[in-house]
Amino acid sequence: MTSQTDGKSTPRGGAARRRTQPAPPMIPWRAPMHPPVVLFGEALIDEFASQRVVGGAPFNVACALAQFDCAPLLISAIGNDPCGELVKAALLRFGLAKNGVQVSPILPTGRVIIEQSGVAHRFTILPDQAYDAIEAPAALTALRNAPPQMLYFGTLAQRSATSWQTLQQVLRASTAQRFLDVNLRDGQVERTIVLRAVEHADILKVNGEELEILATWAFGSGVDAAQDLNALTARMMQAFSLSELIVTNGAHGWRHTSRDGSILTGAAAPVAQVVDTVGAGDAFSAIYLVGQMHRWPLPLTLQRAGEFAAAVCQLRGAVADDLRFYAAWYANWFAADEDSDAASPHRPSLSGATP
Repeated sequence: MTSQTDGKSTPRGGAARRRTQPAPPMIPWRAPMHPPVVLFGEALIDEFASQRVVGGAPFNVACALAQFDCAPLLISAIGNDPCGELVKAALLRFGLAKNGVQVSPILPTGRVIIEQSGVAHRFTILPDQAYDAIEAPAALTALRNAPPQMLYFGTLAQRSATSWQTLQQVLRASTAQRFLDVNLRDGQVERTIVLRAVEHADILKVNGEELEILATWAFGSGVDAAQDLNALTARMMQAFSLSELIVTNGAHGWRHTSRDGSILTGAAAPVAQVVDTVGAGDAFSAIYLVGQMHRWPLPLTLQRAGEFAAAVCQLRGAVADDLRFYAAWYANWFAADEDSDAASPHRPSLSGATP
């Protein structure tokens, strides 16, 4: 694996960005027309024993965002091959813009071989894939054409020098708030690169195991997340200047910590029949971002994120084949929001809003 030196990245300057960035406009429940979320990273094929599913964390999150009036822009790369055609078809089906997805004439579309045993998974992530070579000029052009309110990125696409360097340029080119969804896979990304990614983040999302790994990398051995989670999250937030830290823990629910030290927790939503948990974390991230874009109250956002993640555990993969899956959630959430807003004496004007 190619190492990247500190000289290729500028200081984060998160506090300065937060002071100078204007607050996004208040909206009732419809997102603005330009993409408020840009997602950087992998679009790939998850190969289960019985089927192929288009996936990759940024792709999965983008699909859900697109179903809830958030018009995301995915910056990724695929190959000129049959797997790439599957990704293109999925982009079309979910209404995702294609202008951020590059096509490599050399490298293949990413593939991950997934072996499932109960709810556990074993991932074989193939090397030298198209998402390892996301080129900066095209990525920066897509970003300039759609300046976001939020920039989502993960860790897997940072395993190669080319995509890592492109991400650094994307981060420098945008003043958007930064959401990092850590996804640690053995042997894929160097710890120094992961920790630097955390330094770039405003909002960090991890699972319980990832939190303990990151803390051990950052602070040394002997870290035990179970002993004093409050102290550990506070230490992580202070060390990396985070505004929010979200920890998801499967059947044990979720936990959200804010910069001011306030903590929200929630139990896991019940699941009628677990088919596959591989997409639960991406589903949680997606609905958290939906809530941010639609200005839902934070407790409601987190509750809905947990419920949606539980529902996705009943799917094969992280996205639904039948778009009616999303339509049912949309009708429930936005009808409820509209009813609540209509009852308010301070209901915002809807002139010009998308119906």
